[in-house]
Amino acid sequence: MDINQVRKQFPILDQEVNGHPLVYLDSAATSQKPQSVIEALDEYYRGYNSNVHRGVHTLGTRATDGYEGAREKVRRFINANSTEEVIFTRGTTTSINTVAYSYGRNNLQEGDEIVITPMEHHSNIIPWQQTAKATGATLKYIPLQEDGTISLEDAKETITDKTKIVAMMHVSNVLGSINPIKEIAEIAHENGAVMLVDGAQSAPHMRIDVQDLNCDFFAFSGHKMGGPTGIGVLYGKKSLLKDMEPVEFGGEMIDFVGLYDSTWKELPWKFEGGTPIIAGAIGIGAAIDFLEDVGLDEIEAHEKRLAQYAMDRLKTIEGVTIYGPEDRAGLITFNLDDVHPHDVATVLDAEGIAVRAGHHCAQPLMKWLNVSATARASFYVYNTEEDIDAFVDGLQKTKEFFGDVF
Repeated sequence: MDINQVRKQFPILDQEVNGHPLVYLDSAATSQKPQSVIEALDEYYRGYNSNVHRGVHTLGTRATDGYEGAREKVRRFINANSTEEVIFTRGTTTSINTVAYSYGRNNLQEGDEIVITPMEHHSNIIPWQQTAKATGATLKYIPLQEDGTISLEDAKETITDKTKIVAMMHVSNVLGSINPIKEIAEIAHENGAVMLVDGAQSAPHMRIDVQDLNCDFFAFSGHKMGGPTGIGVLYGKKSLLKDMEPVEFGGEMIDFVGLYDSTWKELPWKFEGGTPIIAGAIGIGAAIDFLEDVGLDEIEAHEKRLAQYAMDRLKTIEGVTIYGPEDRAGLITFNLDDVHPHDVATVLDAEGIAVRAGHHCAQPLMKWLNVSATARASFYVYNTEEDIDAFVDGLQKTKEFFGDVF
């Protein structure tokens, strides 16, 4: 992977922020977009903007081909069996909510269990809290190890024959830990439960094979993988999706509408009510083309090298606490003694360095870590060791600045 050639494909990186070259270390929140994605969106709106499926004119046909062609790209990208198993949504949050409402509320009852973890993003906690309240099911948590990882022994103890749904993030957006999804899916299935995976932080960074993972549902977003905002994917096994009811009703998703009753289209369109996210789908298709051209294995290895390099550098700064395991994906969450994360991020921003500060939509995990907030640097295909050097130098300046203040 030629990192210099990769960086040239991201026009936003060629700028200064506050008088310094931009160092973007916030890709876990949203990634930057390669030129090919920007051009794909521009080409759609300039050249063949039209609604899909119903039109017989040329622009409508081209738009439909682009939209459904993107679905096939997603199918290949995650190795789904069929495009019937690929549903376009607004993002990971909508995908998870779709399963919680359509599957959870229709298949759970009092005495059943939903199992998640304390590390989950709010979008994989709140839908299950609401589902538990609506159905009388019990919400349970697999405990975390001291380093923020999950042990299979704890998973086996928590998941029982009363468990109907296990929902878990593939990669933690705070700890960087990579969860043993395949093994936990097997435990879930042995107990008669289905397995949902929040892949928001894994799909952009590593090769995903939903058949090998044997998960029942897999959710991810386009904007974290070089695609546009407002587009995401829900993968579901056909055997489950075919029996699930839509959660949005209206145009596009119907087969026949009468005065008092209606029927739905076949998969996947029964879950895509209204004018679909056409440009977004075309954009995520272009993002997949870009990632596959670079190579997912190369991207994963590159990010792990950066994470290790960053950890080694941060450990040389006295007063820095790093959260999460040694073996991690490409992000580091940390705190600097006696300095609020928002102050850390503000000083770094003055140096042109973008990091994230706050609770990262993971308040239960913050409580487990016994902190109110943290700072996070996250890496992607376009980051370099020079970016990390600038980040560490900026953090050293932050420490010196607040040391002088106090």
